[in-house]
Amino acid sequence: MSSTTSKQKLSPTLYTHTGDAGTTSLAVGGKVAKTDPRIVAVGDVDELSSHIGLLAAQLPQDERAVLRQFQRRLFAIGARLSGIDTPTYFPTGAEVENLERAIDSLGVTLGGFVLPGGTPTAAQAHVCRAVCRRAERSVVAAGCTEALPWLNRLSDWFFAYAHRLNREAGESEELL
Repeated sequence: MSSTTSKQKLSPTLYTHTGDAGTTSLAVGGKVAKTDPRIVAVGDVDELSSHIGLLAAQLPQDERAVLRQFQRRLFAIGARLSGIDTPTYFPTGAEVENLERAIDSLGVTLGGFVLPGGTPTAAQAHVCRAVCRRAERSVVAAGCTEALPWLNRLSDWFFAYAHRLNREAGESEELL
């Protein structure tokens, strides 16, 4: 059995039946409704991580490392939402600054609103951007505002990354 930072023991089976009544357990113990804002936010963050995984699967190996780091930080945000006070990889102010530098290095030069699309990888980056924006709203509703600056920059990074992917492929972006 793998180790975990929570007080909750992992089940030896995939199914536990514990959610059948509309509740789920927090990492630190206690049950809440599956509609609790924290659980909604955990789900949105998990969905974003899954979309990032799909994007990574479409990219060359050398471009996947940064996306895996994003997934680790998202997992930490989910852990914080589940009650763990100091999860490993939780994004810091330095991480926000790193994302700002990374965004600047992607060289976005646009003159209007962009219709999401282009190459399949750029389109997937736009999906990541849109899901990230929803995760931002959910995380705020759940009261985890300390994660918001990093999430906000992350959605900007996905926009800039989609632009770079299209530019490198010679794909024109449709401006509105």
